[in-house]
Amino acid sequence: MLNILVCLDSNYINPLKVMLYSLFSNNENSNFDIYLMHSKIPQDKLNSLNDYIVNNWPNNSFYPIKVSSDDFKNAPVVSYYSEEMYYRLFAHKYLPKNMERILYLDPDILVINEINDLYNVDFGNNLFAACHHNKIFIKGINKIRLLQYQIEEYYNSGVLMMNLTEQRKRIEEKVIYDFIEKNKAILILPDQDILNSLYSKDIKDVDEILYNYDTRFYTYYKFLSKGKVDMDYIFDNTVILHFCGKKKPWKKPYSGEFYSLYKHYQKQVQKLENK
Repeated sequence: MLNILVCLDSNYINPLKVMLYSLFSNNENSNFDIYLMHSKIPQDKLNSLNDYIVNNWPNNSFYPIKVSSDDFKNAPVVSYYSEEMYYRLFAHKYLPKNMERILYLDPDILVINEINDLYNVDFGNNLFAACHHNKIFIKGINKIRLLQYQIEEYYNSGVLMMNLTEQRKRIEEKVIYDFIEKNKAILILPDQDILNSLYSKDIKDVDEILYNYDTRFYTYYKFLSKGKVDMDYIFDNTVILHFCGKKKPWKKPYSGEFYSLYKHYQKQVQKLENK
């Protein structure tokens, strides 16, 4: 079994179904345990999601984990981000104690090839494996903004291989809470800022083209690779397409090189649900 973690509210259930469809259909030789951390998804929607998974892919399992708001009553909350921003960082507290690793995925993702190589990455002593998006303007802004923490790269938190064994030993709530209290005036993406400021030196770097391809930058990636990373290369090699940014392919208006592919998977989900 491969363990997958998602953290979301009811607004993202439909995108989650699309992501899971792509994951299951392109990893037919693997079985998955899906863990969903949430605070207020109604039971009927959780039941529906369970039915969607186990009825269509009976070798896979679904485990919702409800997080009490009391668990984070002492946590600083930035005005435009809720307590959910802590879930992926503290997931090791809620997941089974004998679980050693899990792959966290944002719901705005398509998995278009097998994930086994990413899932079985050698962590060494690192807490995470993740990708940084190698764009000078992104890296430069964040290095300046978080200057005191001396980050070398700015990692994206939407795809995280998590070394739960090490996290249970080394991630402390107080350290994270103190960081937010001290820096909340400059936080833009709080969970991502925490990840980079406190733990960037404990992240194993993996290839963004393969495991966290930012779909907004097809032309940029192709130019940077001197034409190598074209559409054929992506379909043959890239594992994870990530629809980063505010515009999402399930909302209109949207345009981009991978919009049709997303609509294809969305249509397959609709067919399953209308059977």
